[in-house]
Amino acid sequence: MNPTILRRTQYVLVLLGVVVSTMALVLVAGCQRNDAQIDENMATVMADVVSADRLHAAVNFQTPDGNFHSPRLGLLYPTELTQGQRISVEYDATNPDLARPAGRNWTLAIIPALSIIVLSWLIIGAVMVLLAEIHRRLNARRARAGTDRDKGDQDDPTDRVEPETSNA
Repeated sequence: MNPTILRRTQYVLVLLGVVVSTMALVLVAGCQRNDAQIDENMATVMADVVSADRLHAAVNFQTPDGNFHSPRLGLLYPTELTQGQRISVEYDATNPDLARPAGRNWTLAIIPALSIIVLSWLIIGAVMVLLAEIHRRLNARRARAGTDRDKGDQDDPTDRVEPETSNA
């Protein structure tokens, strides 16, 4: 492997790690921002969980003005909810699409974000070590092949044939 290609590949891998880390941090910052908006204009209401899975929960709730709402993207922090459950929901009174189960906040996003960062850097580190090892082995193989070729070019003194001389 060409050293320039190896170095550029390593730069791309580090850049990928930085991008993934930045995205995870932006995720946490976005959660904090959403919670700040909810806290600024908070209203609390009981809601029915219409559907729920590990990553998404759809709820229906009625606001004090009599309107029914179902947040387009579901609830923030939807873990451990089940269909048919009745839960207390905190939402932004000016934007009912921004809702979360009561008592949950942005700090729940820290552990998943950190795990994404750690896992991505472990994978990137392993790939970088693997590439460096492949590069090292290829260079060692080339060096051995070059040494073997150089030995073949040199004259071996045992291979010399002395010209016959007559003792006359």
